[in-house]
Amino acid sequence: MTKRFRPWDPKQKWLLPPEITEFIPEGHPAHFVRDLVVEQLDLSQILDSYAEERGYPPFHPAMMVALLLYAYTQGVFSSRKIAKACIERMDFAAVTGFQKPDFRTIGLFRRRHLGALAGLFQQVLVLCRRAGLVTLGHVALDGTKVKANANKHKAMSYDRMEKAEGEFAETVKGWLDQAEITDLGEDFRFRNRQGDELPAWVTNKAERMRKIREAKAALEKEAAEKAKENKKDDDEDPPDPPKVNPKAQRNFTDPESRIMPTKDGFEQCYNAQAAVDAKAQVIVACDVVATNADCPQLLPMIDRVKANLGRKPRVCSADAGFCSEANLEGLEARKIQAYIATGRQQHGSKAATHAKNGKPGSLVARMREKLKRGGWRSPYRLRKQIVEPVFGQVKQAMGFRQFLLRGLTKVRAEWSLVCTAHNLLKMASASA
Repeated sequence: MTKRFRPWDPKQKWLLPPEITEFIPEGHPAHFVRDLVVEQLDLSQILDSYAEERGYPPFHPAMMVALLLYAYTQGVFSSRKIAKACIERMDFAAVTGFQKPDFRTIGLFRRRHLGALAGLFQQVLVLCRRAGLVTLGHVALDGTKVKANANKHKAMSYDRMEKAEGEFAETVKGWLDQAEITDLGEDFRFRNRQGDELPAWVTNKAERMRKIREAKAALEKEAAEKAKENKKDDDEDPPDPPKVNPKAQRNFTDPESRIMPTKDGFEQCYNAQAAVDAKAQVIVACDVVATNADCPQLLPMIDRVKANLGRKPRVCSADAGFCSEANLEGLEARKIQAYIATGRQQHGSKAATHAKNGKPGSLVARMREKLKRGGWRSPYRLRKQIVEPVFGQVKQAMGFRQFLLRGLTKVRAEWSLVCTAHNLLKMASASA
């Protein structure tokens, strides 16, 4: 007796139209994100931008927002990969209702409404607080280096620019002189017939020289602005011409990104900041800066927490990169209990190494004694398990290791989208 199998006919037509829950079960994050966007988020800023009555109706903005947010929660960031997922993945079809926008439509929608999409971070954060996922009892801060959409080998230092500019200028001048001599000879040979354009290898060199001159001018402008800021108001002497640091670099692909040290060596990066609440690892404030230093970001991040939720945290912890006398004074003025490391501690050692020098009686010295007295009971011990796993979830689980957009303004909006997706996953897992 032969074994019987269930009928299998992929081309069998449906007698009745199926419902999306027959493909994606209830409780799936796709349903959660779609329903939250439709029922909870205020999309008026996006909807009001569509005032033209003529033309073919576009995709519904709410669907496009839900698609982008869900794609980010699944670690799909490229517009082409999102469009492909709309065709091939049933969970994406549960968000779009089987509609299939192409990658140009997705990319254009994201660029057009990038600011409004970044503003959704605060709305989702308020929903997290209403769901009891945010208490602001203990907030930990940290920064992580995220690669920019630029090749570090496309950067050049100022002194190298000066040398290269002269080299390119002489080379291009020689080519142009030779081309002029050739043109005169061809004019004599061919009379009024038209000659060919300059070779591509000539124009490429000239274009690179133009980019080098633009980068040099930008570095000189930055040096002049910095010198103007440092000039005292009562200084009547004529200012010295601004000097550009010979080692100052500028990237030709994304000029606002910077070379920063990472665990894999020096890379072209941005410094992504996050403040994380201890209750459920919800990101309560985020930002991106184009500097390697974390220290100047502590107080602005704390102020962002209050701006987002209307209340400041009771306790703030951070690593040694955020420690300074000014930061401790700022937290004390805001009446926030601070637990900030004053130095790095190597594994197996009891004392901190590379400690910041604090004068006896200074806030840094008092913080060092405070952490030493607290020992394992100090709230600082919780810092690593609050904020650092969030970066692991974003980079490893979601796969966000490099920005797609270029320029600090766009990168900040992109980081807000990533942090919004992280918070949505926290809400989805809490409601499951």
